[in-house]
Amino acid sequence: MPLYEHVFIARQDLSNAQAEGLVEHFSTVLSDNGGKVVESEYWGVKTMAYKINKNRKGHYSFLKTDAPAPAVQEMERLMRLHDDVMRVMTIKVDEHAEGPSVQMQKRDERDRGDRRPRDRDR
Repeated sequence: MPLYEHVFIARQDLSNAQAEGLVEHFSTVLSDNGGKVVESEYWGVKTMAYKINKNRKGHYSFLKTDAPAPAVQEMERLMRLHDDVMRVMTIKVDEHAEGPSVQMQKRDERDRGDRRPRDRDR
């Protein structure tokens, strides 16, 4: 089956649990149509470059899937109809990258605190 990567942005006024619930909802839609979610990541609330539907921020989620094209089309259709989802992007890939996505790698680096001290901290 073809491999896909999906990123979608949910409204900022949702809770983290509701945003992660959307990932579960769309994962079941995909599995009901013969596909499966290989991996999913919740990237958190991020500021967007421009307003979408009067929102400046949004909950970003990332899915790696292995699914037939009709299953992906149905999931995308339901995402576009859902009131809480603002944007959807799907990309067909040859293979899934191993390990966490670039966004999660950035978060891990930021959380480690390996930065050098600033001038005022010396």
